[in-house]
Amino acid sequence: MPDKMEQRKKPNWLRKRLPKGQAFETVKDFIKKNGLHTICQEARCPNIWECFSKRTATFLIMGPLCTRNCRFCAVSQGSEPFFLDSEEPARLANAVLSMKLDYVVVTSVTRDDLPDGGANFFAKTIKEIRKKRPVALIEVLIPDFQGKIDALKTIVKVSPDVLNHNIETVPRLYSSVRPLAVYRRSLELLEQVKILDPDMITKSGLMLGLGESSEEILQTLYDIFDAGCRILTLGQYLQPTRKNLPVKRFVPPEEFESWRKTALEIGFIQVASAPFVRSSYHAKELYLSKMQRK
Repeated sequence: MPDKMEQRKKPNWLRKRLPKGQAFETVKDFIKKNGLHTICQEARCPNIWECFSKRTATFLIMGPLCTRNCRFCAVSQGSEPFFLDSEEPARLANAVLSMKLDYVVVTSVTRDDLPDGGANFFAKTIKEIRKKRPVALIEVLIPDFQGKIDALKTIVKVSPDVLNHNIETVPRLYSSVRPLAVYRRSLELLEQVKILDPDMITKSGLMLGLGESSEEILQTLYDIFDAGCRILTLGQYLQPTRKNLPVKRFVPPEEFESWRKTALEIGFIQVASAPFVRSSYHAKELYLSKMQRK
């Protein structure tokens, strides 16, 4: 459960009215019945009620245990992650078909225990979705693969419609927020995507409220833009459990709007910036808006 102290301190703009109806339970039961995982559930996303009620979800592949210990994330960490389920890509593709999804977001835990970081499993999943549901657009939210270029090439080769890799926070905070990640490595991954396929759409995002300064945010936005990204998400960090980092500051909606305008002035084509924005929140709308502005 979220930290009760944090709950009491939350401002009004961070309180959501839950949607009504059976759609949420229907999607939840469907996910469980088909032996699938979602980042919505594992990461305790605050938008889960809204997204499930709209029959959308971000699928999480390669098990629910992560080999890293990012201190902002509620996904369980384990030294002995799940074995790769060879049937999972087909099950996920069948779920996409059954749900009649026309935009699919697929992410994964970080699997540093695998030689390719799970890149081939991502590729297999993309191929299965395209086989079962050819009309579906596919966005992948990938880990850094420890900077292995061959793993990244595997993803780029199967041409997801959007490739997302989150920077998450400013470089000064990496050691406390993402201790096993490297700021420069993540930027280089985004840069390499554009070298491998200049036409591929790349996307990234930041959490605000972890103690970053305005100057650090601005520099990070420029870094992400210079790495070739043109779709950006900015959202409020919320402490998912007592074990995770506390919130340093609740960023008001008007400040998020100011950052949205700044990002557009920098040159980003599409920006989602608001307290409840997450990397895959309204992903379809962001993609379609970008395509319309080409």
